[in-house]
Amino acid sequence: MSLKSTNNVETNKYELEVAISAEDFEKSVQQAYQREKGKIQLPGFRKGKAPRKLIEREFGEEFFFESAVNIAYPAAVDDAVKESGLEVVSRPEVEVTSVSKAEGVTMKVTVFTKPEVEIKDYKGIEVTKEVKTVSDEDVERQVDALRDRNSRMVTIDDRAAEMGDDVVIDFEGFKDGTAFEGGKAEDFTLNLGSGQFIPGFEDQVAGHNIGEEFEINVTFPEDYQVEDLKGAPVVFKIKLKSISKKEVPELDDDMVKDATEFDTVEEYKADVRKKLEEHAEEHANADVEAAILDKVVENMTAEIPQVMFDNRVNEMMMELEQRLAPQGITLELYCQYTGQTVDQVKKAYQDQAEKQVKLRLALEKIAELENIEVTDDEAAQEIQKIADQYKMTVDQVKQYITEENVKKDIAVGKAVDLVKDNAVIK
Repeated sequence: MSLKSTNNVETNKYELEVAISAEDFEKSVQQAYQREKGKIQLPGFRKGKAPRKLIEREFGEEFFFESAVNIAYPAAVDDAVKESGLEVVSRPEVEVTSVSKAEGVTMKVTVFTKPEVEIKDYKGIEVTKEVKTVSDEDVERQVDALRDRNSRMVTIDDRAAEMGDDVVIDFEGFKDGTAFEGGKAEDFTLNLGSGQFIPGFEDQVAGHNIGEEFEINVTFPEDYQVEDLKGAPVVFKIKLKSISKKEVPELDDDMVKDATEFDTVEEYKADVRKKLEEHAEEHANADVEAAILDKVVENMTAEIPQVMFDNRVNEMMMELEQRLAPQGITLELYCQYTGQTVDQVKKAYQDQAEKQVKLRLALEKIAELENIEVTDDEAAQEIQKIADQYKMTVDQVKQYITEENVKKDIAVGKAVDLVKDNAVIK
């Protein structure tokens, strides 16, 4: 097996001429015979026992060539790519140009390579940091949420239903005196004022007491989804069975003690404000980092093969499937839920994929320009970290990722830190 030539046919696209010697091809032909002979029967021989020479005499000497090429070419192409020294970013496209016992096999292998990258002005990037001010209203919203979480439903039996109450009702709807499909339910819980029912329904339930049976008149909207009911006046017969109301506790020290780790309202509010401010700071820092990295991408130029973007989209689709799998959801089912096709999901990922590919190339170039190095110990620590995270052994992790790729990831992380440390944040 050998690399005969390497031709740069266009930017980032190469054609390799690869040869498999007659001797090596003969070994693959023999392997193909061993694999295929069990399916072949010749007169005078039991199935699978016919000699190779007789099979080739009967069907032609090329009979095993296709299988033999399929056996031989993966290793040949892999060796040729390594010998070329090219940093390939695409699956090789292989075209067999000649096959013979005497000469072996020649192939044309087309690959795309990692582009040349230029990056400028990655030090001293200027960005503005904006930290949201936490207001008293922000704190009160968190306090109200705590009160709501600790609320309880209280049964009401001494007054009529009011807007905001939860009621349990039986109902049945009639159009022109005839019950219509889908207009009946028993023991239905409805929050008055939620807008769950058509306009006018909930307002007319309010004002009635437990045990009352009554009728209300409403008109369906003109754009209602059921054709026969669009704009139709109807009557609902209703029985009100129960009334309940959410009781929200007063905010005091006792309530805070029961619901939190704090003893007083003041302590709790102070902690709420502190956490909101910390969150605002974290959010601002994330925005700053994103803005810095956006500038890095803007300052990078390269002719990037489309295949790199396509590869990243495919990776993102695989990541989506992996996230869905623990929920028992397939990609096809996800598409049904979201009303999309697989191609539409891929298209939605395209811009994000392009940005990620460009950023990765830019950061790898920065790591190269800055002579960022990663030690074996750093790589070993990162692999151990991954093993611990996924409850795997180090050897198991190494079956999926190489130390070389781990070092590249660490170098990219160091490049991010370098760019951030040298940024000018206003």
